[in-house]
Amino acid sequence: MRILIINGPNLNLLGNREREIYGPRSFDDYLHHLKTQFNGIHFDYFQSNHEGAIIDKLHDAGMHADGVVLNAGAYTHTSIAIADAVAAIRTPTVEVHISNVYQREAYRHHSYLSAKCEGCIIGLGLEGYGLAVEYLIHRFRGAQDLEGIGK
Repeated sequence: MRILIINGPNLNLLGNREREIYGPRSFDDYLHHLKTQFNGIHFDYFQSNHEGAIIDKLHDAGMHADGVVLNAGAYTHTSIAIADAVAAIRTPTVEVHISNVYQREAYRHHSYLSAKCEGCIIGLGLEGYGLAVEYLIHRFRGAQDLEGIGK
């Protein structure tokens, strides 16, 4: 199984950026933890501060990935284009936010992505990525089990 994790703007600064909100851990460190936790899952990771690059990666994921974990950062609240890209692919996508956006500024309370994603995990820190991966694994295995029914 292949899962693509996409992080949007400023998430390359995790571990240094607003540690009181996002914690002290870098995403590279956490990704190593995920790979150890989910041995046998192939992870691809992409981070960009550029909206078009995220859209291109989502299009590519539609051809190659079994699931996408997407933290679009601030683009969550502004990008209809990224929402359209999620809607355009068949790859199941889970929206993740490290902080609880509903405890923050009002403009963070709206997501253009949520209606296009299979689910959202919000405010559980970096562990939200692992929960999204667990969901995608369960969904993928369930779909495989259903393929054999009636044969």
